[in-house]
Amino acid sequence: MISYLPRYIFNFVFFTLIQVLVLNNIQLSGYVNPYLYILFIITLPFETPGWLLLLLGFSSGMVVDIFSNTPGMHASATVFMAFLRPYVLRLFAPREEYQPGTIPTMGYYGVSWFLRYSIILVLGHHTFLFFIEVFSLTHFFSTVLRVISSSALTILLILVAQLFSQGKKQGR
Repeated sequence: MISYLPRYIFNFVFFTLIQVLVLNNIQLSGYVNPYLYILFIITLPFETPGWLLLLLGFSSGMVVDIFSNTPGMHASATVFMAFLRPYVLRLFAPREEYQPGTIPTMGYYGVSWFLRYSIILVLGHHTFLFFIEVFSLTHFFSTVLRVISSSALTILLILVAQLFSQGKKQGR
């Protein structure tokens, strides 16, 4: 992981800046809010220890909270997603386990695997975030609609980001 450190620092800064400067200003009818910054946690190496995963989740969420004026909501949702990540990885682990030195991306494990993996984490993050934002079940169906629509756009953006990074690695 040490050899990848500059790459992950760049990813953290890049995804946070894109989130804060561009994506936080996109709200379609109040139902669609894309959150690309969570791709930083999704693509961390398999060998990342649990404590570091939670710390990085808290840090990335807190930075977005500071710029979004949402005290602790993104931090708690991103920590929840970081907590879920090892269980989701175990759920989708190949028979021969994950190859050492690989990371959970489309380039290493394919589109199908990456979609299943990222959809569960994105849905977990968005469900936690939007229900903690409302903090009530009175608007249950409108909150579920926000979770689904925002998750769909976030997953689309994640796939586009993965295609760009995959194209760069293969020299396209």
